This record gives sequence, structure tokens and C-alpha cells, in this order.
Amino acid sequence: MFLVESEAILATWDAYSDKHTDADGWPYDEVSYGWRMVQRDSETWRAFQSIRYSARELLATAAVQLQHINSGDVAPRWAWQLAELTRALENLEELRSGHAKVREARRSLPPVSQEEFVDSLAERNEEAWDYLDTWATQGRALLDIHAVALKAPTRVLSAVPASAAAPVQRPLGRLG
Repeated sequence: MFLVESEAILATWDAYSDKHTDADGWPYDEVSYGWRMVQRDSETWRAFQSIRYSARELLATAAVQLQHINSGDVAPRWAWQLAELTRALENLEELRSGHAKVREARRSLPPVSQEEFVDSLAERNEEAWDYLDTWATQGRALLDIHAVALKAPTRVLSAVPASAAAPVQRPLGRLG
């Protein structure tokens, strides 16, 4: 689900950006362009939440599957893609956690205005954009690995290392 949503979000953004920038990539209206960028970041963050709880399990499963796939069937880029997805997930978790801590610390202070709250979310989403884009562009590797694993003689479909299999009572997301 996330891959489909993120592709649509990025296609919409690309079309908007192409129409609202000059030949050198400078926006005609910086304010409108900035607000549209905030919308893109927010939509992508929201779309990622559908797989956030299961992302680590998806990565662990793909890593195990990769170990059991015939080496001739392994795309050379997959190990790199898994490493990039892992790095991006760690950064996303850090941003989410940091934002939650700031919100919690603010509970003892006078309430922030709606504008300040929205600005803090926009800032988090902007910082998260590169990591979300990594998931949007490299996440298909998880599906590719799984597709090859389906054909593997040992049928390594959902082997998950014990560390990643710890019971977590959270909804599972759908990647594609």
C-alpha cells in the first residue's frame, strides 16, 4: 500500500513542480511552492504510517530470505537497498521519537498555538522526507526479494530471526 501511495504522491509532486518552476528549477511562487512541499511531506509521512509498525519485521524477513535464495537469483543491489532501508527506518524512528519527546515536554508548559503545532509537524515531516523517499524508491526491493523467495526450493517465505519476532501487538502494514 505504501509503495502505491508514495508513487502517486511523488508523481503528483513532480507534475506540480514541473508546472510551477522555471527551467532552472526555481519556483515561480515560493510561498505556494513551499506549502505544496509541506503537503507532499505530510502525505508521505501519513502513508508511511501504514507500514511503520511492521517495517523492521519486513526488513528482517527480507534479510533472512536473502540468505536462503540461490546466489544466482540475488540482485547485487538488494543488500545495499536493505541497508539503506534500515538506515532510513532508524532515522525515521529517531525523528518520530524526538518529536514525541518534545511534545511530551511541552505538556507542562502553556499550550502552543495551532500554528506552532502545525509548524513542528511540518518541520519533522520535512526532515523525514529524504528517509521516506528512500522507502518509496528502494522499498520495492522487499517485494522483489519476497517474489524470488517464493520460487526458492526451500520456500523461505516468512522466516524471521528471533530478535525481530518479539511479539508486538500492533497492526501489520501493507507495503505494496
